[in-house]
Amino acid sequence: MPSRPALLALLACLSAAQANPESRHELAASIDIAEVVSDFRVGFALLTAGDTQYAAYYDKERRMTVASRKLDSQQWAYQVLPSQVGWDSHNYITMAMDSTGCLHVSGNMHADPLVYFRTEKPGDITSLKAFPMTGKQEGRATYPKFLADPSGSLLYNYRDGGSGRGNHIYNKYDPATRTWSRFLDKPLFDGETERSSYPSGPILGPDGFYHMIWVWRDTPDCATNNHLSYARSKDLIRWESAFGEAIPLPIVLSEKQAWVDPIPSGGGIINGGASLLLRPGKAPLISYHKSDADGNMQLWVARPEKGKWGIHRLTDWDTPVQFGGNGSMGFIGISCSGLEEAGRGLLTMTYRHRDHGSGRLVIDGKSLKPLDRKLSIVPDFPQSLSATQSDFKGMSIRRASDSGKSPDPAVRYMLQWESLGANRDRKPPEPLPQPVMLRLHKLTLRQ
Repeated sequence: MPSRPALLALLACLSAAQANPESRHELAASIDIAEVVSDFRVGFALLTAGDTQYAAYYDKERRMTVASRKLDSQQWAYQVLPSQVGWDSHNYITMAMDSTGCLHVSGNMHADPLVYFRTEKPGDITSLKAFPMTGKQEGRATYPKFLADPSGSLLYNYRDGGSGRGNHIYNKYDPATRTWSRFLDKPLFDGETERSSYPSGPILGPDGFYHMIWVWRDTPDCATNNHLSYARSKDLIRWESAFGEAIPLPIVLSEKQAWVDPIPSGGGIINGGASLLLRPGKAPLISYHKSDADGNMQLWVARPEKGKWGIHRLTDWDTPVQFGGNGSMGFIGISCSGLEEAGRGLLTMTYRHRDHGSGRLVIDGKSLKPLDRKLSIVPDFPQSLSATQSDFKGMSIRRASDSGKSPDPAVRYMLQWESLGANRDRKPPEPLPQPVMLRLHKLTLRQ
């Protein structure tokens, strides 16, 4: 039996371990799925529906593939689809389940003819077949996204056209007739043949509104992103500003009531570089990067305040970060995460800067001023999942979260694999890495 001092020391260690766990989740199981393409970055998809799980990816021969399994089994069934990817990092895959249990799959498009598959039998991936949707404006599709309207009906959104010259189309699925029709009689956005929008969302918030942010881009050059904007809607049909002002469709650049920060072209914002934080009973927060009046890159957060957007500067860096170019970009010299709540009225966000390194900001949630303090943040996942297994230079970990719902609220699933980064949608120089194993991780909340 240990002595009293030794016992007290042991209890103290156990208490400290419980107060500061290694991660919020622990790894319960890992299941190999298949070897996948690893010589460029592209998004895969995971969907849990009832007792069945689906994974969509590009296999080692670059073929779009869907795998399925029962949650109580480690055996996967596979269905290869007639679609093969090159090196375009825009060509991610997305999936959804309709109310009858039929699986819908779309992806591998960058200003290409619409690629869309649907199972003819519920839950049977061997019955996946290619279909058109409405057959209209489907020749130059990009950015597919499935979502649900307030009634639960399945919607599909994509961009018709090219970078700098595109409109966003919304379709609605009828499971009774297995047909698609236009959900909106007009595009959600109209670039007026001079620009295109790059939206994030719509995201259903705790207030019952769908929230969306976007930038406009004048040309395929990512330096021409401009005018950070916001809109919200209860039904995805009628849209308004953060202050309740109606925004007619299609949304165009000149609708000033949508503007959050009228950043000019070349002003240091990039599509995908802004994030939205939605919290019960609180105003939306938008975090992003842009250049200041002296041309130096800074981090910012915007919030609706007394009838206008308040723009709050978070950093005081003294160097510019200039970027530009076409295609899928790698690290442009600056990146920042979305804001996260850290308790006690605090917010945090992480950043990576070409000259100032990586770090975490701690922000007062009321004033939105940065604080000179550090927080101990418990990561979501075990550290072991953050170590790359490949020794090929330039490989990074990629993950896909579950777009479905685990039947056990204490369990979450994700896909993980490794790949090189984006290479402006072109084949990287040889030698290229070998295919890598795609794995499903089952994670449980620590008790």
